Amino acid sequence: MPRKENVRSMFDNIAADYDKLNHIMSLDIDRIWRRKALRQIVSPDTKQVLDLACGTGDFSIAIARRTLREDLSVHVTGVDLSEGMLAVMREKVAREGLQEMISMQTGDGENLPFGTGSFDRVTIAFGIRNFENREKGLREMLRVLRPGGKLVILELSVPENAVIRWCYNLYFLHILPLIGGKVSGDKAAYKYLPASVLNFPKHRVFMETMRAAGFADVTHKAFTLGICRMFIGTKP
Repeated sequence: MPRKENVRSMFDNIAADYDKLNHIMSLDIDRIWRRKALRQIVSPDTKQVLDLACGTGDFSIAIARRTLREDLSVHVTGVDLSEGMLAVMREKVAREGLQEMISMQTGDGENLPFGTGSFDRVTIAFGIRNFENREKGLREMLRVLRPGGKLVILELSVPENAVIRWCYNLYFLHILPLIGGKVSGDKAAYKYLPASVLNFPKHRVFMETMRAAGFADVTHKAFTLGICRMFIGTKP
């Protein structure tokens, strides 16, 4: 699994171009995946949300916007290893006028600085694969959730269909690193990112890891032919 310092340094280096590349390379489908996840996150009993590996803040902002539309009072706390990514997030949150709804801080998802049972929801979008110790991170997520609280994870995945997987690998392993490296100037980062997806456990294995960490009612749903997967677990 990746080392924290390497991950922090990599995301600091690509922070300025991350949003542009992310949306271009995903054809903006990542926005659709996040909207699907919001249905599991925003509800009348949701007051405190922890958005781990929040990056440049897209998911935190989406959660805040949805709660405003539904006239709910929710606070989102974003945590990320990379100060470079958080710097971009602060600018975006300020532009949206969401400073009272969203706070953010640097932090390690495997050693969270929050009390037990502090949050109604914990979310993490496209970041769990970057944890150095996923099992420890999941146990921490469980700890900071209140009983009955929910963990919602979005993560990129390798399609199971052989033909789709061949096309996916061609794009992900060869085309994406070229584009990402050229735009960001960091070829290594855009070789690491697809490799980290390929190395992430199969969905059945990861669901067992969630159960072993203490989550109940663990479920999974595939989006866009299995390119993205949503994992949900509840704290007993």
